[in-house]
Amino acid sequence: LVHPSHSRVVMVIRLQVPRLALRRRLNALSGSVSRPTPWRRRPIAFLCYVLSASALRPLANRVALYRSFPTRLLSRAWGRLNGLDLPNWLRKPIYSLYIWTFGVNMQEAAVEDLHHYRNLGEFFRRRLKPAVRPLCSSSCLTSPADGRILHFGRVKNSEVEQVKGVTYSLANFLGPQKRREDPPFWSDSPASFRDLLLSSPDSDLFHMVVYLAPGDYHCFHSPTDWKVELRRHFPGSLMSVNPGVARLVKELFCLNERVALIGQWQHGFFSLTAVGATNVGSIRIYFDQELQTNAPRYTKGTFFDRSYVASAGAQGVALQKGAALGEFNLGSTIVLLFEAPKDFSFNLQPGQRIRVGEGLGSL
Repeated sequence: LVHPSHSRVVMVIRLQVPRLALRRRLNALSGSVSRPTPWRRRPIAFLCYVLSASALRPLANRVALYRSFPTRLLSRAWGRLNGLDLPNWLRKPIYSLYIWTFGVNMQEAAVEDLHHYRNLGEFFRRRLKPAVRPLCSSSCLTSPADGRILHFGRVKNSEVEQVKGVTYSLANFLGPQKRREDPPFWSDSPASFRDLLLSSPDSDLFHMVVYLAPGDYHCFHSPTDWKVELRRHFPGSLMSVNPGVARLVKELFCLNERVALIGQWQHGFFSLTAVGATNVGSIRIYFDQELQTNAPRYTKGTFFDRSYVASAGAQGVALQKGAALGEFNLGSTIVLLFEAPKDFSFNLQPGQRIRVGEGLGSL
């Protein structure tokens, strides 16, 4: 304070102290041997240590933490918010922001006027003009939804690929099945489950997964002419089905809430499963008014069946190719599992965009 040079020296010392402290913390994190840091005297250094330890926490712990989030409660809250009517002056700005964010093509909508949609729910479930989704007549199987193809192919070892390198059990996904030609019995053995579904030794089991993004058309349609004999509702979690999350959470499709429609088509077994996700707890099937999804409480591992053979006659519910089947509240995933002759081949590429009515494969 007496001499300018002294003050200069003091300033240099004050600038160097934080650098030395930072160097000690970096050496400690890198594993070098150094004197223990007095954490009680350095609360900021202690906070840095806690944050670094959290970042290095095992992946399994982070996945468990994510699974503990109240996604069902959040989804119900989102559903209530979607049902609130917006003032007429606020509809166009909000919907326009959504359209810009997710790339929605409103020229395909049956009603392009944004003021027509009273709330977000109506906007999400908007209908399309009939001519914009023509059905492929040359393919026996067409896309049930607009979205992106995640996976397709033959089912091997009763396991289905969720994302590349991550599979889930077919038995856990569909639940127990009953063989037709033999005396009724139930089996949940993953080793025999694939054969349990097949009706002919000349057939094979195939699968396809379509991911619906938030900007996609949220209704799904019948991919072929078939008869639905059973509806099976699995209450469960509502975790995100984004491919990035699917890589981390094993058997995600078996954990999430889903509605499986199971029946027969011309080649044997056929099923379409609508898988719920975060903010997509509301899954609606048009011909089944009794279905209620995303209930406040559920018992883990349970499922609820409704037989259409008993209630709708001996043939079940007949659906025609391209017929409107149901809808999501926001967007999620459709999983097809079906029996077909062994020479069935997909006309698809992984990751490609697809729309309702486009052909999936041929015989």
